[in-house]
Amino acid sequence: MNNVGRIALWATAMLFACVVPANAQKAGGILKVFFFDSPASMSIHEEATIAGQGPMMGVFNNLVMYDQAVPQSGLKSVVPDLATEWSWDTGRTQLSFKLRTGVKWHDGKPFTAADVKCTWDLLLGRGAEKLRVNPRKTWYANLDDIVTNGDFGVTFKLKRPQPAFLALLASGFSPVYPCHVPPALMRQNPIGTGPFKFVEFKRNEQIRVARNPDYWKPGRPYLDGIEWRIIKNQSTGMLTFLAGTVDMTSPYFFQVPMLKDIASQDPKAICKLVPSNVQRNVIINRTAPPFDNPELRRAVALVLDRQAFIDTLTQGKGDIGGALLAPPEGIWGMPPDMIRKLPGYDPDVLKNRAEARAIMRKFGYGPDKHLSLKVSTRDIAPYRDPAVILIDQLKEIYIDAELEPIDTTGWYPKVFRKDYTIGLNLTGNGIDDPDQAFYENYACGSDSNYDGYCNADIDKLVAQQSMEPDQETRKKMVWEIERRLAEDVARPVLYHNRSGTCWHPYVKGYSPMINSIYNGNRMEDVWLDR
Repeated sequence: MNNVGRIALWATAMLFACVVPANAQKAGGILKVFFFDSPASMSIHEEATIAGQGPMMGVFNNLVMYDQAVPQSGLKSVVPDLATEWSWDTGRTQLSFKLRTGVKWHDGKPFTAADVKCTWDLLLGRGAEKLRVNPRKTWYANLDDIVTNGDFGVTFKLKRPQPAFLALLASGFSPVYPCHVPPALMRQNPIGTGPFKFVEFKRNEQIRVARNPDYWKPGRPYLDGIEWRIIKNQSTGMLTFLAGTVDMTSPYFFQVPMLKDIASQDPKAICKLVPSNVQRNVIINRTAPPFDNPELRRAVALVLDRQAFIDTLTQGKGDIGGALLAPPEGIWGMPPDMIRKLPGYDPDVLKNRAEARAIMRKFGYGPDKHLSLKVSTRDIAPYRDPAVILIDQLKEIYIDAELEPIDTTGWYPKVFRKDYTIGLNLTGNGIDDPDQAFYENYACGSDSNYDGYCNADIDKLVAQQSMEPDQETRKKMVWEIERRLAEDVARPVLYHNRSGTCWHPYVKGYSPMINSIYNGNRMEDVWLDR
């Protein structure tokens, strides 16, 4: 479907929304959400996890966004937001947007094209102001310039064709920031144009947002506000939900055992288990001994029993895959028969481990000489639990590992500076598209390339697939990159997790995404029927 067709469908949907009887949705009320962790800041552009991004998505708008009612987000579900329409030039290197008029920032100042240019200049590191950290700078490696066309037009000029560039702009990680507010203030008191205004962030206690009465979308949001109550203990969070103290559990957080407990104690609760596009993986510091040795990295990849992680932690509900989310929910991931042929993915675990032990013995390790190290990870259950299993599996190849839990505020700075030997990490793909996954996590020099992987040939292949307009041809190119990454032991993927959200039946209008946890938290369509 072309852009005109998509906009027509969106306009029809908006018209339908306007003629729905007034009593279909109820305005008012505070949505109370148990939230799993306390983020480092409120600045989406400086945060790498849903801890900071999720509660703030409703404070902002994008140029375009993924339709919040369509569970599988992709180019087909992109709809207008601050942009009313868009078009490519004939060479498909210039993407132009017509912007919405009459939109105001939460402090009353008008939104213009200058704000769009300021945002992406900031992300490119070209502005007078600088981000403290810039996790998604590599998303825009192909962006050459941003040119304003008056106050309500803007053009993104690319160095080469990149059909998926629009998908990057639709991510929940891609809001427009105001020119007149410095990044330091956005970390603590963000100003947006979205349906909710930021109220407060009390570290380890709560995050609050309130309805924006001047929101440019008539009738939205329905809620008076949202309280994100930070509860780091999963059991405590579950009990607050069962007691009715909160209306919803932390989005995409509960694992299968918790969901079963909730279902047994509150059969009326609505719980959805979905692929999160957040994979568990092993990061290996290849820039320092002993794992600057590629054969020792291969031994770690061979020792992994992926099915054991899935059976133990998800009761069989996870998926084995590579860097991209497995189908059918994932658009780009390898089919299972191809995954099994990847290096290190042979389901014959005993054979793999025998090969791994032979490698370790070659370098002097064995029953009488073990390698001692720490497995570093973020100090929350989704990280700690698989880290414990990893430690147990490493024993099979003469590695004695000790768990090193790191507080959320220190975890990403630690891995950014390569201050670890082996880590158990979660990688959340901001969108289900190879450009984001490859450029952010595996490109030479990316801030989010935590294990220091760099292969110039892979970078070239990534650029080639990025330019390919035909989806089926592009898939084959993507799968070849997946195979090469597995051969290089680049961040070995343990499994793709499925996680769940629960809400009470009176919570209406919420649709969990099935292929990325970062794109469905606008909350402007959620309402309370009570």
